[in-house]
Amino acid sequence: MSILTSLSPRALAAPESGIVEVMNYARGRDGLLPLWAGEGDLSTPDFINNAAMAALAAGETFYTWQRGIPELRQALSDYYVRHFDVSLSPEHFYVTGSGMQAIQLSVQAITSPGDEMIYLTPAWPNIAAALEISGARRVGVPLQFENGKWTLDLERLEAAITPKTKGMFINTPSNPTGWTATRQDLSDMLALARKHGLWIMADEIYALYYYGGGRAPSFLDVKEANDRILFVNSFSKNWSMTGWRVGWIVAPPETGQVIENLVQYSTSGVAQFMQKGAVAALNEGDDFVRSNIERAIRSRDILCDTLIATNRVETLKPEGALYAFLKVDGIVDSRKAALDIVDKTGVGLAPGTAFGEGGEAFLRACFLRNPGQIADAAERLSDYIKRL
Repeated sequence: MSILTSLSPRALAAPESGIVEVMNYARGRDGLLPLWAGEGDLSTPDFINNAAMAALAAGETFYTWQRGIPELRQALSDYYVRHFDVSLSPEHFYVTGSGMQAIQLSVQAITSPGDEMIYLTPAWPNIAAALEISGARRVGVPLQFENGKWTLDLERLEAAITPKTKGMFINTPSNPTGWTATRQDLSDMLALARKHGLWIMADEIYALYYYGGGRAPSFLDVKEANDRILFVNSFSKNWSMTGWRVGWIVAPPETGQVIENLVQYSTSGVAQFMQKGAVAALNEGDDFVRSNIERAIRSRDILCDTLIATNRVETLKPEGALYAFLKVDGIVDSRKAALDIVDKTGVGLAPGTAFGEGGEAFLRACFLRNPGQIADAAERLSDYIKRL
């Protein structure tokens, strides 16, 4: 028996990331404009770094609270008052080692092997992989795409529910499509969850990156006290902290010991000095977030206006999140196209094949970057598209 065949079938079945494949193909090239990953070009601001460094210098390097330090859980509570107009006690918040771990722990909390979890596609690929690795079955329900716009078909969503369904993973604003659920969409999905006794995993990481004014509609706007909802989130996007790997879960306090146990047996908690940086992000970072959103709006408009003007790209400006999901006339195999675009333009895009059903013909570009860089990337892509 070979070393590989002796490993767990679930581990062997974990797919290679289609996004990382393109990144590895092109890393280190001169003049590269990397729009493939979901992150901006700004490093973490000093007020966050300094808080973490001060805590590190003060010797805050010991085991700490599994649920998160009290100061951070209070800061999360205050953040939700400011941005979501909802009062949640610190007992609703649980600090995790990234938004990805928040998803993994939530999957573990909700599903058992053989259970089913519904999610909307095209989707960030990590949710599907997290479900499969846990032993649950992923069930994708495609959003509809017509005239450059993505919409939800509620009847199709309900038709996917079976006796094995334990929950629905809902990401809004969506990575990669930019689709943003309306308040009515959220009410309708929550009604389905109540009707069938399902959990909702709500990924609202891009809630503040909403281009309709204010923040995006949230399940917090429509939920009631006894609804089964776990919210998963991350410090990565708002505060330019992708490399920190700190996230959180918002959950009913009754689940607290379960979530704490899952944290204990995975990472045993997030480093305290990193949590002190996260406290600074929440308490002092609203202006930084606003400036990031303003950059995103300018860059979104530059990228989309330039590419739409080619008359070869079917898309509308996304309602939310950080991505233009581009359907280019003449491109069928987006994986092959992403590699070719890197070679011929020096622009790194994520292939739609990485995002599952409905995404195969698309390419994703993250526009949270300097508007000048985005203008350069848009011109390179426009020239490439015109030559197809």
